[in-house]
Amino acid sequence: MFRYLAIVYGSIRIVKLFFIPITSGQFGGTMSSKHTPVGRRSGEWFASTGKNGFIHRSWMRNQGFAPDLFDGRPVIGIGTTWSEFTPCNAHLQRVAESVKRGVWEAGGFPLEFAAMSLGEPIMRPTTMLYRNLLAMEVEELIRANPMDGVVLLSGCDKTTPGMLMGAASVDIPTLMMTGGPMLNGKFRGKDIGSGTDVWKFAEDVRAGTMSLEEFAEAEACMSRSAGHCMTMGTASTMASVTEALGMQLPGSAAIPAVDSRRYALAQIAGRRIVKMVEEDLKVSDILTRQAFENAIRVNAAIGGSTNAVVHLLAIAGRAGVDLPLKDFDTLASDVPVLVNLMPSGKYLMEDFYYAGGLPAVMNELGSMIHRDHVTVTGKSVAENIAGIKNWNEDVITPVSKPFQNAGGGTVVLYGSLAPNGAVLKVSAASPHLLKHRGKALVFSQIEDYVDVSDDDSLDVDENSIIVVQHAGPRGYPGFPEVGNVSMPRKLLERGITDMIRISDARMSGTAFGTVVLHVSPEAAVGGPLALVQTGDEIELDVENRRLELLVSPEELAERRKKWSPPPATVTRGWERLYYDHVNQADTGADLDFLVGKTGSAVGRHSH
Repeated sequence: MFRYLAIVYGSIRIVKLFFIPITSGQFGGTMSSKHTPVGRRSGEWFASTGKNGFIHRSWMRNQGFAPDLFDGRPVIGIGTTWSEFTPCNAHLQRVAESVKRGVWEAGGFPLEFAAMSLGEPIMRPTTMLYRNLLAMEVEELIRANPMDGVVLLSGCDKTTPGMLMGAASVDIPTLMMTGGPMLNGKFRGKDIGSGTDVWKFAEDVRAGTMSLEEFAEAEACMSRSAGHCMTMGTASTMASVTEALGMQLPGSAAIPAVDSRRYALAQIAGRRIVKMVEEDLKVSDILTRQAFENAIRVNAAIGGSTNAVVHLLAIAGRAGVDLPLKDFDTLASDVPVLVNLMPSGKYLMEDFYYAGGLPAVMNELGSMIHRDHVTVTGKSVAENIAGIKNWNEDVITPVSKPFQNAGGGTVVLYGSLAPNGAVLKVSAASPHLLKHRGKALVFSQIEDYVDVSDDDSLDVDENSIIVVQHAGPRGYPGFPEVGNVSMPRKLLERGITDMIRISDARMSGTAFGTVVLHVSPEAAVGGPLALVQTGDEIELDVENRRLELLVSPEELAERRKKWSPPPATVTRGWERLYYDHVNQADTGADLDFLVGKTGSAVGRHSH
């Protein structure tokens, strides 16, 4: 049979190709039938002789891989959150193919694997409930498989921080490639943006200034290409923040998903991860204190989502970097908002890319960021952005003439209503409400408010402060994006489009309004938010970073005596594990037993 095959293919070498013995010389080290380290993690699987080596290689070869691929070359995992249930990530299959090309070119062995996909527009009750599950899955998949390095493919909001959290806990050479934003939405001669215009149009319909027919037409005009939200929402924010951390190649955050340059850069990412393995450039070498300081300042400069706060806190917790919540204020207080994008401005991510993208922003920031910080390129920030120009100063404004002055980003508030902190995005708020005292209108859960928001008899005016309880990490559970509750219809009909809203929830990065979020401790664990009653006076003072419940300590003590924690609404599965172990918003809402890292040690044999 073998002779026949040799004749058919013209050379006995073809036959031998399929029967090449694996020898120690192919791995540059001595091999035995015992568990023997050979330098790279993958060698613990593929360099082994005897039964276990046979198992690892033979079953992999059923995919048609040539035997010389097990010769000790770097094995690169390509972790993808592709799913058709996640519209923002549905094109990641093509991105993965581009990464593979680069890995092959650089002499690596790429192997793609799937991770849980979290689709913000689709999943219920909230993708935030599952961010930590994705992080745990990514961590365990990397550690349990023969990966020397990994490229992470993400896009939609929670896929980016979830994958970074997991990778940080393993700490092998890692590079992220986000999928890129959609093209600008186009509706009746103007640009419209993901999320931002959804909230606006929905309020217009309730106010009677937009018809349902127009609303339906806008629906078809908004999401017109592959990619994630093209506003500076959470997806675009986290892509930019990842680049600022140094975990993504320079310029990659803003390239539209359908732009050929994204796929070219993905190919370069594949080449680069092989070099990172050879250089042993790990996550811990990049995710330093300097990296997080850069990310916080960049988030302020781009007018980024408030969600970046809770995600960066969680990533820092995995990386072992001390990052208190207050740093998001102190480090960004002197950083102006430079990027004129929705929801704070008028442009979209496509425009941002053409203007120069994040490298142009970082160049404008100058000495406000650590320019000597080393990134996945193996080079410093300064080297990465050298020669970068700003091609549109209306989209990316210069520091000398910023879109908004310093203090326009996310601020951290403390006080009797938020002893451990709360956040507010100043650039999305109304200036006249940044110092305000009003009476609380309190709802125990978001559904209670929704049920009455269109009621003309609702006792509310523009000076009222809507308070929503039990929407935090434990209280929902899952920490949903419901903090930007709709305005009462009776106020919309009077032309009033903003009022103060306070909750322990999050809000979409695409949303806007004077909305206080992430109040900590949350109501479900007995934070002061749980004790607020309708009619109580609350004072918001952004300039002095205060959020005060103007009720005497004695009265609050009496209320606390009568308070009891709400009963658990979950009994099993992941939700129960989450409920029992989730931390509060001010530390990143990770699970208490997942904070920190386990490392990349290879586990015991499976057979």
